[in-house]
Amino acid sequence: MRVLVVAPTGREYKYMRATLDAAQSTKHNYTLICSGIGKAGAAAGVATAVARSSEPFDAVAVIGFAAGSLDFKQGDVVAPNMALYHDCDVPEGFIPELTDPYNLAGTDSVTVFTGDSFINATSATDIMTRFNCKSAIFDMEIMAVAIAVRDYAGAVPLLAVKFISDVPQSGHNEWSYDEFADSHSDFSPLLSRIESLLDN
Repeated sequence: MRVLVVAPTGREYKYMRATLDAAQSTKHNYTLICSGIGKAGAAAGVATAVARSSEPFDAVAVIGFAAGSLDFKQGDVVAPNMALYHDCDVPEGFIPELTDPYNLAGTDSVTVFTGDSFINATSATDIMTRFNCKSAIFDMEIMAVAIAVRDYAGAVPLLAVKFISDVPQSGHNEWSYDEFADSHSDFSPLLSRIESLLDN
């Protein structure tokens, strides 16, 4: 299986590159890209990678770090089964391709909320209240990647496999994220989870 692995940041790319290079063997053929941070960069990076590939990809996996709600702790590996924009202010039903949930190939019953902003305790609580959910993770790319995959990659399975780097509702901030990311360079748990999900 040919898998496009999307690392939003240079640090995430470096960690996953080292993990792939160190792996004794993998079950699948991985192409790793650094897409750039945020919705625009992620969507453009995926669309470019798909267009430049000589063969189609069979799956896409977004990896790296994400904030989590209070039921998570730093270091948890999460593969959510749904994605939504949290910053898409559109009347309900008016542009469903932007506002409807996107099903991911993860097996954890949790939604990843995507938006072009860092999440703090107040915004995390507001988002979860607005969408009536008790468990969530937060990133800046996955829903945009989902749209790019749907439109340019033939709607192949999309995985999101993330380390929980910070829990804003417990008092973590951007410095908590940065400290965690600096000290967790071994992405082999993410690779193992990807391989397990692709086998199912």
